[in-house]
Amino acid sequence: MSTEKPKNTLGIPVAEFLEDVDDFMSKQTGTATEVLKAMDELRLKYKYMEQSQLAKKSKLNNQVPDIQNNLEVLRTLKDKYEKKADFETSYLLDSHVYSRAQITPGNTVGLWLGANVMLEYPIEEAMSLLSKNLENAKKNLKQVELDLDFIKEQTTTTEVNLARIYNWDVRKRQSASPEDSANAAAEQSNE
Repeated sequence: MSTEKPKNTLGIPVAEFLEDVDDFMSKQTGTATEVLKAMDELRLKYKYMEQSQLAKKSKLNNQVPDIQNNLEVLRTLKDKYEKKADFETSYLLDSHVYSRAQITPGNTVGLWLGANVMLEYPIEEAMSLLSKNLENAKKNLKQVELDLDFIKEQTTTTEVNLARIYNWDVRKRQSASPEDSANAAAEQSNE
């Protein structure tokens, strides 16, 4: 893990560590319970963002090997085309069903672009496009990992703040007189 601080590229709010809980709570308009609730909502937002980034990471982790495999196939096709050599291969016909084919390589290939769109490219152009896509996918994967580190740091800070505020509230109640404690407990139950 690098020593460099994770960068916030998604506009994620930064969770500030509460150095002085007394000072922080004196500036709040609500009760400790309300502050804890608001902070827990922030923690849940960080968890949601984390899940979103994990899904993105999973998608990119699947995409990178697919692009690399496609590039390898294009290199093979280019090599066979330059040598004017036919070759036999197996291909996936249906789920778990493979078929064999005799291939006479040409200088063009069809690439699926998505949304049921396929375009024919010269092999060199297709290799260039897939190389660029691979570079972008790897770059995006690195950024997602940095964003995940940032989110995890914010989540941890928020959880520590939650614990500190909760402990502050417990100490405050314990140090209050028995009558004040009863009033605070009644106020808590009304919320």
